[in-house]
Amino acid sequence: MSGRALLRASFVLLLIGAAVAAFAQQGVRVPSINVDMGGKAGQPDDLSTPLQILALLTVLSIAPAILILTTAFTRIVIVLGFVRSALGTPNVPPNQVLIGLSLFLTFYVMGPTFETVHKTALEPYFAKKISSTEAFAKAEAPIKGFMLNNTYESDLALFVNLSRERPETRESVKLSAVIPAFVISELKTSFIIGFYIFIPFLIIDLIVASALMSMGMMMLPPVVVSLPAKLLVFVLADGWATLTNAIVSGYR
Repeated sequence: MSGRALLRASFVLLLIGAAVAAFAQQGVRVPSINVDMGGKAGQPDDLSTPLQILALLTVLSIAPAILILTTAFTRIVIVLGFVRSALGTPNVPPNQVLIGLSLFLTFYVMGPTFETVHKTALEPYFAKKISSTEAFAKAEAPIKGFMLNNTYESDLALFVNLSRERPETRESVKLSAVIPAFVISELKTSFIIGFYIFIPFLIIDLIVASALMSMGMMMLPPVVVSLPAKLLVFVLADGWATLTNAIVSGYR
């Protein structure tokens, strides 16, 4: 902000303050805003219905980020994208199919974790047996446990050192350090899987290119011949089932 803009803003605030003071001296009632939390005395965790709706809308607005960064979705969608690139079909399967498959595979992988969250946190909270703070703590534990089980020690140590904290155990690491460490570990794992996916298809491309060059067919693009060969090999190897089994069994 420039100095002139800052001066104008200060002048406007000064005029507003002067007007409020003048109204107060003349006995004019200045409107006030009162926010009622709607909770009972001694129960600060009990919020009114409007605030609960506001909290729910806030959670729903960041739900996509939560789904992507705290579940198996990141690894699955990246691996499926590598498969499509290795096959040489940038538009097949389409993005909607890949994202839909990744979403349902994520629900399958995260099923036990979500069930634990539902039993230990959501059911008691909806039954009004625990407060919202206790429900959040109980829901955080299984999700954090899932992320810690699939996070490399080096990545977790990186963010623990950056936060300049010394937690006694892995479970005592804050969620703000666990989430980025988990995301980096998922990216690393998905790239390793992608490397192994590309190797057989790269070999097929090299064989086809060498065969076409030896036959003197310089003008024929190798992709025209290698694509059917890669599709055939992928289908004969039952690629989708094998890949899905590898992805799902890779989570502990």
